Amino acid sequence: MMLELHSQGKTPSDIVECLQKAPIHPRIVAAIKSAHTLGCDLRIISDANQFFIEMILEHHDLLGCFSQINTNRTVVDEEKRLRIFPYHDLSSPHDCNLCPSNMCKGLVIDQIRASATEGGKRRFIYLGDGSGDFCPTLRLSKGDHVMPRRDYPLWKRICSNQTLVKAKIHEWSNGEELEKILLHLINKTTTKEITIDNGNYLGH
Repeated sequence: MMLELHSQGKTPSDIVECLQKAPIHPRIVAAIKSAHTLGCDLRIISDANQFFIEMILEHHDLLGCFSQINTNRTVVDEEKRLRIFPYHDLSSPHDCNLCPSNMCKGLVIDQIRASATEGGKRRFIYLGDGSGDFCPTLRLSKGDHVMPRRDYPLWKRICSNQTLVKAKIHEWSNGEELEKILLHLINKTTTKEITIDNGNYLGH
């Protein structure tokens, strides 16, 4: 897709201009800023790409709220073409049959949990809506929380496989509900770490 856009004369600046027009619900923006202010460790796990995510977050003054962005990396080459590379090295593929070859979000969750063991147990609140969010949902433990977007692929897969999910489930359908549920969970949780996959739904 990036090659096709480049062949049509579209530049990275043109892509940025388009990304800045992508709407984000104002209550989601407010929820992210509130969670950051409350001391949560906010992270992104997304099968989008670094360029798209960083440009959108920067435009909405949210980039500094996140300690880590796990996504497909990007570079702008000498021809001014945006190039996207897989998160995982495809020469040594992961063995997860729930995820695409370029990224297993469940493995990322495991890495985050392993790095967060210092200083005591952390609780996770995972937000997502795509089918690729089912694998990391299964990696959550009892005491963690998952917030699937109602009527979207993750919600449907959870509804069909609830016995496999250890985390407590909190469905939501719009920005107001997301903000209300998220801040309620944060306020009742002493140790806070929030892992957010927002590559799929921040534009709604």
